[in-house]
Amino acid sequence: MSQKLSDFTVHIPINRELMDFQNQVKEKLYDFNHSRPSQDVFRQALLDDLLGSNKGVTIIPPFYCDMGKNIRFKQGGFLNTGVTILDLAPVTIGEYVQIGPNVVISTAGHPFDLAERVLPIATGNPIVIGDNVWIGANSVILDGVTIGNRSIIGAGSIVTKDIPSDCVAVGNPCRVIKTISHSKMPTNEELDEMWLPLFDVHN
Repeated sequence: MSQKLSDFTVHIPINRELMDFQNQVKEKLYDFNHSRPSQDVFRQALLDDLLGSNKGVTIIPPFYCDMGKNIRFKQGGFLNTGVTILDLAPVTIGEYVQIGPNVVISTAGHPFDLAERVLPIATGNPIVIGDNVWIGANSVILDGVTIGNRSIIGAGSIVTKDIPSDCVAVGNPCRVIKTISHSKMPTNEELDEMWLPLFDVHN
């Protein structure tokens, strides 16, 4: 967790331009969050316009973000209802990541020193979530964190530091409690055969 203004890698002036941009994002989120379940094409078009990179992710409304453009999905993935991503700094999400309900991913932070905290500057640090990560419901991922490939974050966890690959981590603060040995995976062709028919968009 960063303590000083200089600890943050991203500094954005809080001005009318930023506020206007974020209001535009809110308008797009309103349309997405109030769309009908049958409006798959409409929803995907909104995500294409809103996010830095969509790459076939499925997001269940409501969904909330600060900027949108700083969120990049590597490939696919699933975000359950009520996910919030505060993307003042870049958020990179790997292949086929699963994110449970009401998860908060927050790149935003504030200096401890009040004299710095009252300045009109939005601050943040990037977050990286590896491939095939599963984040349980109501977890919070704080600024500057990297979560390694294939790891699991238990529901309700507060992740303040990096989590390595292939492990289960839980708690507040989140700590590794076990490592994972994975079985032989199905081939990409087998996975496509199982999953692609479910996401065939007809409208």
